[in-house]
Amino acid sequence: MSEVLVPGPKEGPKESPPAPGAGPREVWKKGGRLLSVLLAVNVLLLACTLVSGGAFNKVAVYDTDVFALLTAMMLLAALWIAFYLLRTSRCRGAVPHRDAHAGPIWLRGGLVLFGICTLILDVFKTGYYSSFFECQSAIKILHPIIQALFVIVQTYFLWVSAKDCIHTHLDLTRCGLMFTLTTNLAIWMAAVVDESVHQAHSYSSSANTTSHTRLAPDLGRAGSAAGGDPCSCSTALCQVFQQGCFYLHPFNIEYSLFASTMLYVMWKNVGRLLVSAHGHGHTPSRVSVFRETFFAGPILGLMLFVVGLAVFIIYEVQVSGEGGRTRQALVTYYSFNIVCLGLMTLVSLSGSVIYRFDRRAMDQHKNPTRTLDVALLMGAALGQYAISYYSIVAVVVGTPRDLLGALNLAYSLLMIAQHTFQNVFIIESLHRGPPGATPHKTPPKEPCQGLTFANLDALHVLPACPSTPRLGSPNSETPQEAMAIISVPRCHWRRRCLKDISLFLLLCNIILWIMPAFGARPHFSNTVEVDFYGYSLWAAIVNICLPFGIFYRMHAVSSLLEVYVLS
Repeated sequence: MSEVLVPGPKEGPKESPPAPGAGPREVWKKGGRLLSVLLAVNVLLLACTLVSGGAFNKVAVYDTDVFALLTAMMLLAALWIAFYLLRTSRCRGAVPHRDAHAGPIWLRGGLVLFGICTLILDVFKTGYYSSFFECQSAIKILHPIIQALFVIVQTYFLWVSAKDCIHTHLDLTRCGLMFTLTTNLAIWMAAVVDESVHQAHSYSSSANTTSHTRLAPDLGRAGSAAGGDPCSCSTALCQVFQQGCFYLHPFNIEYSLFASTMLYVMWKNVGRLLVSAHGHGHTPSRVSVFRETFFAGPILGLMLFVVGLAVFIIYEVQVSGEGGRTRQALVTYYSFNIVCLGLMTLVSLSGSVIYRFDRRAMDQHKNPTRTLDVALLMGAALGQYAISYYSIVAVVVGTPRDLLGALNLAYSLLMIAQHTFQNVFIIESLHRGPPGATPHKTPPKEPCQGLTFANLDALHVLPACPSTPRLGSPNSETPQEAMAIISVPRCHWRRRCLKDISLFLLLCNIILWIMPAFGARPHFSNTVEVDFYGYSLWAAIVNICLPFGIFYRMHAVSSLLEVYVLS
């Protein structure tokens, strides 16, 4: 059944079954969704099997098999996208409605930014594998070229069609969207495995462990080969390509996740029929976006961002150096993170306290984009929760108990608190109506102006609130207008505080994304967890949970940008 939006008398728009002849109808909407989900699950499991199997030397699955599968999936997804764009452009009634909440400009802008970085990564990969073409399979050179084509086609598709509520070939469209979503998740898994394998290979080389993997050391094997090996990466240009691939992997990871979230919202909007404006109208003005702040949040956030970059560079230099300064690097790293996480926790709590005095109405209307944002925030936070709790157990139960252990314990506890309170602040912000929206069917919480004391039990028998000359002109029509005039200054400073809070949290989340995304791994440099759980178990925990923690930071940045713009 297609979804129709029908406004109620006072409660705002609601969704209900369409009237006869109102629009296209489906025999069973859930059947089409079930078919597309089953297709996505089977394809994703196949990709997961090959990617995970290709990551181990003792499994007879090679990286060429993974590249061949990903290349075929990207080609099929690109062909379907081209078919979708041609079909919708030729069919006049294919997209009768567009979801105003889907694909906001900051999300599409982030997609374009990460897409450009992914294209640069594909250029580096092509140059790297071409450096010793005679030793490589043709699929390794073809894969980044096809990925570049796929990124260009998909980015254009999501830029122009992210808001579509398609109404033609519904089952085919759902299957195509889910297959494209699965392709992005498969690319994400391969990139995550590459990054995790690179980190594990670096640690195993220094710790003389045998936990080698196959997928990413393909980039490292050539560099570590003997000098006479014709397949060695010996030229300076090849070394640049090799190092560039590792530094650009985080952007490819985020691009795949951004695209997956937008495709999911499109999938939810297939067959949706919107009759009226959906929810509150969030149309912030230019003045409210760029000027209405106290500048305390941006300035403090920029200071922490710059200090965080310096700490990250110092950490990387000291950990990778040969002077044995790992302990000093860890103390610096943990100290900065404890200060940053503590401030973020206090600021998030302050934002929640401000909302306790906010009279804006709660937006309870159906919104697939907001529902997905909340689910991703809560789900992605579980990865960092898991790492933190494992670290807490290792520090409390294990030995020795020194300064590093205390810093690690404080860092883990603050990480849990910061994720919790930041999620509360963001989710409550996303459910707030626009500035000036007051709750429906609720009397004013304050007594009439001009009364020093009022009997609340007898207040309802008063005919009306007396007008107050100082409120404005004596021709005020209703007491509600007077209340609005009184509350404007209060809302003004509250909005400024909320904008400062969202900007501060946004900048802090960016620096906390940069550190783990570009190689900071205190989980292995600090040997407390490794000694307590063993390298194999701890590496599995970190490699599975940390990618979700990294994704949480970038998704929080996207949500906080929305909170800032719409405050």
